[in-house]
Amino acid sequence: MFQQLVPLLRQRSVLLTVTSLEEDQIRVNVLPKKLADGENAALTTPMSFTGTAAELDAQLTDAIVSFVASHLELKNTLDRAKEEMATAAKAAQDEARNKSKTAKKTPPVAASPKKDEQIQTEPPTARGLFDMPAPVGARNTPTSDPDEEAEILAEIKQDEETEEDDEVLVAS
Repeated sequence: MFQQLVPLLRQRSVLLTVTSLEEDQIRVNVLPKKLADGENAALTTPMSFTGTAAELDAQLTDAIVSFVASHLELKNTLDRAKEEMATAAKAAQDEARNKSKTAKKTPPVAASPKKDEQIQTEPPTARGLFDMPAPVGARNTPTSDPDEEAEILAEIKQDEETEEDDEVLVAS
C-alpha cells in the first residue's frame, strides 16, 4: 500500500486515518495536505475506503493507485493550464505594447504639391439646424424668385384671413 502512495508523497504530505466501525468494518481515509493558501482545493480532495479487513487487503492497493494517478493527472492538468494562461497573457500584453508603439508613431509626411497644384482648403464649418445648401446659381436671399415671394406672402395673408373668419364664427 505504501509503495502506491510514494508518487503522491513526493508532491505533498498525506494523512492516513484508520477507524474501526461496527462489527468487522474498517474505514481508511487518505487526506492529502494543502501546500499553500492559494492552492486549488481539488488537489486536497480526501478519499475514504470502507470494508472488511480482507476486502481492504485485496482492493485497497488498487484503489490507492487509481486515487494517486487521478490526483497527479489533475495536478499536471492544472499546471499546464496555468502555464498556457500565463503565456497567453504575456502575448496579449506584448501585442498591446506593439499596438501602442505603432499608434504613437507619426504618419509619414506626403510630398507637398507643387505651387501650381496647391489646393486651398477652408476649414470646415458646421451647419446649423436650419441651414440648407443653396441651389446652383441661386442668390444669397431666402427666396430667389420675386414672383414666388409674392405668391407665398399672398398665401400667408389668405390663411390669416381664414383664421380670423373661423374665430368670428366660433365667437358667435
